[in-house]
Amino acid sequence: MPTPPLISTDPPYYDNVPYADLSDFFYVWLRKSLGDTYPSLFRTLLTPKAEELVADPYRQGGREAAKRHFEEGMRRVFQNLRAKAHPHYPLSLYYAFKQQETEEGEEEEGGTDRVASTGWETFLQGLVDAGFQITATWPMRTERTNRSRGQNSNALASSIVLVCRPRPEDAPTATRQDFLRTLRRELPEALRKLTQGSIPPVDLAQSAIGPGMAVYSRFGAVLEPDGRAIPVREALALINQVLDEFLAEEEAELDAPTRFAIAWYDQYGYGEGPYGDAETLAKAKNVSVAAVKEGGILRAKGGKVRLLRPEEYTAGWDPAQDRRLSAWEVAHGLIKALKEQGESAAASLLARTPEALAEGARALAYRLYGLAERKGRLAEAQDFNLLAGSYGHLSVEARKTRRAIQEELFRG
Repeated sequence: MPTPPLISTDPPYYDNVPYADLSDFFYVWLRKSLGDTYPSLFRTLLTPKAEELVADPYRQGGREAAKRHFEEGMRRVFQNLRAKAHPHYPLSLYYAFKQQETEEGEEEEGGTDRVASTGWETFLQGLVDAGFQITATWPMRTERTNRSRGQNSNALASSIVLVCRPRPEDAPTATRQDFLRTLRRELPEALRKLTQGSIPPVDLAQSAIGPGMAVYSRFGAVLEPDGRAIPVREALALINQVLDEFLAEEEAELDAPTRFAIAWYDQYGYGEGPYGDAETLAKAKNVSVAAVKEGGILRAKGGKVRLLRPEEYTAGWDPAQDRRLSAWEVAHGLIKALKEQGESAAASLLARTPEALAEGARALAYRLYGLAERKGRLAEAQDFNLLAGSYGHLSVEARKTRRAIQEELFRG
């Protein structure tokens, strides 16, 4: 009897890449030169396409028919994988597409409309329905930032590996509240590991799906009080809710000027707003506008207030000499250094920053990325993504610099 296979696969995703069509470019030349040598391989004029699992409206009779063709095919694939995978080794699947996509009929900036916003949910639902449970998730930096798709966009920087095993036949059921309680207990720790590992903010929501779905898929079903099973679509909404709670909890630990600046940025971005609104918000955050201004992150003039952009921060800024240092100022100073001087200069600044504020700047980058993306502030989101994605390396270099300074002082 043959040994069951060990399976690791990067499955197709709707109409993302029509491989058979792309293959025709090479096939016609290979057929011309090798057709007589390998007649069985080149018996058709073009590559065979009927068996390819792709959502192609031209082959399958329209968009809806193409969507059904792909989803039904993937369900059969997952069922076959569940039946034939090795019982002692996990199945691993890779994905590198966004959870939130443009709705059908809408057009992405610089691109074309997608098959459906529910595609990823359907993909996961098929995996769960086939009897798999997700046991681990791991982000991998596989996407080059200088590729054309990554230029001037919030394209994913990582692929996410889902590790799956067959779910036990006697897996228990859970209520909605059981699921939420377990999520709130387990997901924050997984998110802390991801952010401390400098997973880019553009990938954080995607990466959170893994540990969140690990909770959901360990149950035979998650039920509403009326007995209705909660589908993957609703489970993903609850996972995102807990992700937002985690980011808000990290915000609550930041200093008062930074919390003021976050709330102001959420409403006005780097644009101007009324001084009166700033004063009201500052009081709610237990700080004054004057104190925030003295901290070097805000400009107030003519009854208007606005936050400074990273490029407006003072050249030669030294966090060790700053008497009103905040996590907001640290984050923006690091972004300026990264963009204008590179990682070495940013690591030098981080080495001169108190560790609590340095860690606050890391947490802030994730929070601000989420706000910027929701508000459609693409260039600003890329700045925050740059800081969070670079932070792990900066932190390592900063520790080396601190050690070198301490050793020099000890020798002196």
